[in-house]
Parts: sequence; structure tokens; C-alpha cells
Amino acid sequence: MVDTMALLQAFTRATRVREKTGTARPVALVLPPDTEVLLDAPDEVLGPVLVGVAGGDPASAAGLLAATRHRGAWELRDRYVRKLAFFARSRPEWLDTWRALDPLSPDGLLVEAQRAVHRAWDSPVRVELLREVSPLITAAARADHRDPVPWRLALDHARGARAGHRYFQELWEAAVRRAPHHHGCHVAALRYLSSSWQGAHLVCFDFADQAAQDAPDGSLTQALPLRAAFGYLTDGGGPAVPRERLDAAADRALALSARLPAAHPRPAGLRNLLAYVLLRLERGPDALEQLRLTGPYATSTPWDREAEDPLGRFLEVRQSLSEAVAAGPAGASSAGSWHPRSERGRRARFGDH
Repeated sequence: MVDTMALLQAFTRATRVREKTGTARPVALVLPPDTEVLLDAPDEVLGPVLVGVAGGDPASAAGLLAATRHRGAWELRDRYVRKLAFFARSRPEWLDTWRALDPLSPDGLLVEAQRAVHRAWDSPVRVELLREVSPLITAAARADHRDPVPWRLALDHARGARAGHRYFQELWEAAVRRAPHHHGCHVAALRYLSSSWQGAHLVCFDFADQAAQDAPDGSLTQALPLRAAFGYLTDGGGPAVPRERLDAAADRALALSARLPAAHPRPAGLRNLLAYVLLRLERGPDALEQLRLTGPYATSTPWDREAEDPLGRFLEVRQSLSEAVAAGPAGASSAGSWHPRSERGRRARFGDH
């Protein structure tokens, strides 16, 4: 068996030193009305495609994913594959039609593989069902050898199937050969590290910090330490991580958020997660700034860890925090003492850290 450090060394590469980030700029208490806030909204490109497939026609989805593949837009491709596969779980007709009309399409294969992994993940016999999905993932990977997204899916699959470290390392090396800084592949590796060694949060931080330092400007992989911090803050076990390391992870994500467009659905996942971590770190004003920047775009994660209604929880937190910060220094101090509700008992979700 490969030990922790050997696997970690296989994950890491040469790094670049970056300047330490600062804190968020002053908060402007201008927030969209509750009635305008959307949960897990698609972006301006995916939205019309979902309208098309809702009518049973797969042509718009096929065209969208083919374009991402031809351009090598792997981050967008990963995002759209996840969204389309999730949509197909409740509205499968368009995907079934697509697969019947063009069974060898690299794009249709990939969406079908993602849907199959989603389905298996929610089952009490997940490990057995995931093993049956392996041929579909292999076919998706072989359909276009440049594409890292099937390898991200293979990494998720390996974690759910409880694959050994050596096999996971082989998948990881194949993934990063195709896209060395692919965000989804790095998140999959971080989740594997976390699930393989319970409480090994320092190992996760080492991996995440190295990947973030090596990532190019603007890459979401720069915020990977934020996910390590989120995992630590919500796990409740293992050795303590120094406070300065948690703050550094949040500061790096703050710097990335400041370079991304405000009130846009694509950075919404980062900003919702960042707001949650900042609140756990008792940095209320910084958290409110992220809720301002995310605008009307709430995401299920991380708010669904605490409530059956993630949108309602997002709005509740936003309201309480904005009132506290608007009250001045005393209110901001009380906002810093925010703590999450006790987590609901539930089976581990596909996207959990």
C-alpha cells in the first residue's frame, strides 16, 4: 500500500511563490431583494440549453458540449456536464434520445457516465453499483483522449468505490497529464485524501496549498485551500490546524474572488463557500462582502449542510449578518460569533468534502 506521503508527493508539483493576500474591501450594504435570489442558477450559456432539453431535444446540449471539447474549455465542460447530468436525473428523455441517436458521442457518453455515478452515489449499495459504472467511464475517457473530465469522474468514482491508493494515484497522474491545473480533478483528489485518512487535515492543506501556489492566475484551483479549510471546520475531528493557516486559505480565496465578476453565477459556488468559512472564522464583515459580491446567486453547498431548505438558510444568514454589520462595530462583533446549526444526520453526498 502506498503511504500518505508517497501519495501526497505524487499529487504535488513544483510551485510558484505568491504574495500573501489582503482582506476584503469595505462592505457596501446593498443586497438584492430576497425575491430575486436564485438557487443554483445556470449561467447565460447553459440556461437556454436547459430550456431546449426540457422539451426533449438534445441538440442544444450536444452542440454546447461539442464546442467546449473542440475549444479545450475543460473547466466549463466539467461544469456543464455536471449540470446536465443532474438535470437528466429528473428529466431523462432528452439524454436517452441522444444516446440512442449517437451512442458513440464523447459528449453524450460523458453525461451518461456522470448521471450513472450520481445515481449510484445515493444508493445504500453504492460500492456495488459504482463498479457496474466503470465500463461507461472507460468508454467516455477513450472517446477523446485529450479530455480530463472523464478522469475527474474516474477519480470521484474511485473514491466512492473505495479504490486503493495505488490505483487512485494512477488515475490522478493520467488526469493531470491532460490538464495540470484542472479544478475538478484537484477537488476530487482533495476529497480522496480527506476520506482516505480521517482527520488528516494537515495532509489535505499541504496538497491544497501546493496546488494553489502552482495554479495560474484566475484558476479556481487557487482557492483549493478554502475547500481544505471547509473540510476541517465541518469535520470536527483530527489534529488541530493553526488558525493562521485557516485565515491564509480564506485570504487566498478572497483575493481570487476580487478578480472574478460580481453578481455572476459562475463564481457563486466559490463565494457561497467562502462566506460560510469566513463566518466560521468569525470574520463577519468579510463574509457579508462575499454575499454582496455573489448578488442574487445562492448555491446549495454549503447551506444544505444545515437545513433542508438551503435557499431559506442562505437568506436567513444574509439577513442576520447584514443587520449585525450595519449596526456598527458592536454589531459586527456579534456577527463574528455566528455559528452554524448542528448538521442534519444524512448519508454522505456525492459532493461532500
